[in-house]
Amino acid sequence: MAQMNLVAAINDALRLAMKADDRVVVMGEDVGKVGGVFRVTQGLYDEFGEDRVIDTPLSEGGILGTAIGMALYGLLPVPEIQFADFIFPGYDQIVSELAKLRYRSGGEYPAKMVIRTPVGGGIRGGLYHSQSPESLFIHVAGLKVVCPSNPYDAKGLLLASLRDPDPVLFFEPKRIYRAARGEVPEGDYTVPLSKAKVVREAQGSKAVTVVAWGAMLYEAIAAAEEAEKQGVSCEIVDLRTLWPLDIDTVVESVKKTGRVVVVHEAPRTCGLGGEIVALVNEKAFLHLEAPPCRVTGFDTPFPYTLEMDYLPLAHRILPAVVATANY
Repeated sequence: MAQMNLVAAINDALRLAMKADDRVVVMGEDVGKVGGVFRVTQGLYDEFGEDRVIDTPLSEGGILGTAIGMALYGLLPVPEIQFADFIFPGYDQIVSELAKLRYRSGGEYPAKMVIRTPVGGGIRGGLYHSQSPESLFIHVAGLKVVCPSNPYDAKGLLLASLRDPDPVLFFEPKRIYRAARGEVPEGDYTVPLSKAKVVREAQGSKAVTVVAWGAMLYEAIAAAEEAEKQGVSCEIVDLRTLWPLDIDTVVESVKKTGRVVVVHEAPRTCGLGGEIVALVNEKAFLHLEAPPCRVTGFDTPFPYTLEMDYLPLAHRILPAVVATANY
């Protein structure tokens, strides 16, 4: 195995996919010679050429509309949207066309593609480079949404996304692009979509399930380490695939702990945390010993100077975990 960060793992997955399948085409703003704003596609242009690593104009609607047309003709495009905040000019192409093509054609014209884009705050990007829009796509039937937290999962989930029959939005938490490191197999492998992972098991009677994903997983772990000093044990679930949601793993953990705290960067109202809480109430209500709790971003534009106050970091997660445990 090789030590990789998130950037290297995603790059390796793209390279493997492009070697194995000449239908795979990478496209986006500066993804070619420059290698992308975060250098995730670096080296692919030199290896595969301009016909398969395509620098596009600054037009997200054009990028995504073109990619959909390519997919309809049998290619497997992997468009990169430079920041998730820039995806909105192409939102109509995704939700009105891409998500509905299989349904409207009775399965005759599926459009398979994987849309990659960096999400989240933590790099002082301000309100136009820091958003987490996952719930806007989870609400749309026909799309799958993935957000890895570590290099191993990033590579395996991306390869699985490329082989899945449905269109996938692959959200990459840019705050940990280079901070998250780990061992990654050098060959081909996949991590199954729609399967969460328990990354830390709770011990003892005073326990709380903490659900997180992406960069916030590490904040949840940091909060869990502090909570342990106060006699509270956290069982941490990394969703990995946000939709379809592996609610069974979450519910199994909640039945064990009797409590749940959900953490996400996106604003609180209509965020994925609300859906998780609703499902836990539906499926594990009689096992709950405390009201489910959410620790999230705020219902405001993402701030610049107050970025660390907006993000649900460990110092905000810890009191929620302790209060839920002591309810």
